[in-house]
Amino acid sequence: MTTDAEISNSPFGAPVAVTRGDAVTPLVVLLHGRGSRETEIMALADALPPELAYAAVRAPIAEGQGFAWFANRGIGRPVPESLRASMNWFNAWLDGIAPPGRPVLLVGFSGGAAFAGGLVLDDPERFAGAAILYGTLPFDAGVPTVTARLAGVPVFLAQGEHDHVIPRELLDRTWQYLTEESGAPTIARRDPVGHTMAPGALADLAGWLAERADHLARHGLPGSEPAHWPTLSEGLPDRAGPRPLVSVTIPQQQLTDNSPPELQEKLFARLSALVGVDTGQSAISVPGARGFMLTQAPTTGPEQAFLVPRAREFAHLHPGQDGSLHVALPVGLAADAVRHGWAVAHPLAGIRLTPGMVLVYGPRDEHELDIVTSLVSTSHAWAAGEFAPTSA
Repeated sequence: MTTDAEISNSPFGAPVAVTRGDAVTPLVVLLHGRGSRETEIMALADALPPELAYAAVRAPIAEGQGFAWFANRGIGRPVPESLRASMNWFNAWLDGIAPPGRPVLLVGFSGGAAFAGGLVLDDPERFAGAAILYGTLPFDAGVPTVTARLAGVPVFLAQGEHDHVIPRELLDRTWQYLTEESGAPTIARRDPVGHTMAPGALADLAGWLAERADHLARHGLPGSEPAHWPTLSEGLPDRAGPRPLVSVTIPQQQLTDNSPPELQEKLFARLSALVGVDTGQSAISVPGARGFMLTQAPTTGPEQAFLVPRAREFAHLHPGQDGSLHVALPVGLAADAVRHGWAVAHPLAGIRLTPGMVLVYGPRDEHELDIVTSLVSTSHAWAAGEFAPTSA
């Protein structure tokens, strides 16, 4: 935790912030672009959920560049020491207005998006979500961008197809990292605009914030737990080869490197034979998706161990042209599955659905069939109450 001393010792002085709302509900912190002012981005709150609290913070003056969250290298890439200094300064202020336990969601535009990305990458457990709007993550700036770094932290990503302010290479790298490698459940959209907010993006952001706040009110923040697989004594191995392409839209689907039909049927037979399982049309997925429901015996697993709690559906297998699965896992194990290349987060995990919901890629050979069976068997054990994710 940062302290008031870090503010008083900072060259930036005390933060200037405009606030709205109470001191208890989830706090949405709005971060403006380079050269803008906090009052300009605070106007966004007029189109966002009124039941949330808001704060818009004025960026410090970065090396004579006006109000900017960090000094850059001339092409929008932050200088690591400048980013670190401003993050420490910001966090000291944040600890005062939002003590640990109060959910904080970051919404950053342009330079503010890079700053929001730096904050959440630096300390993912501190934040309940982040919106990266028309900007880039601060790659190569001293914050970790490793695989599964943002597991369990929902992200809303919006970009302009005609944005000429942020280098396209950085926009594409941000898109790829967030939607494939980060582990973050990511809602992503690209609109035919430049470096400006698309009306549809603003409306979707409002809906995303409202649903995230509702999920937090009902379930709270997920706890952290070790990545212990009860069905894999030596841990999860790395999946061979590059990740398949997966759609960023709903329904989420595996688009390339799909599982052969005969392996899909072998997988279905194995999962159907798990104790207490019924099968049938999934209660949540596309027509033809075969759900696995734990309905034949009493269960003691938590609500978040199910994709559809009322149906007791803990996993489903997508139709033959896809062959992937959606599976409910504890967040720590979901992160491990992403980290080792077996899965990608579902965009609505922690928004409408359990925070550990992932798409598991379909098996391509007998070895992968064994691994995928183990992953889903862990989900089954969690739902049945036979496995606690805090087990060592």
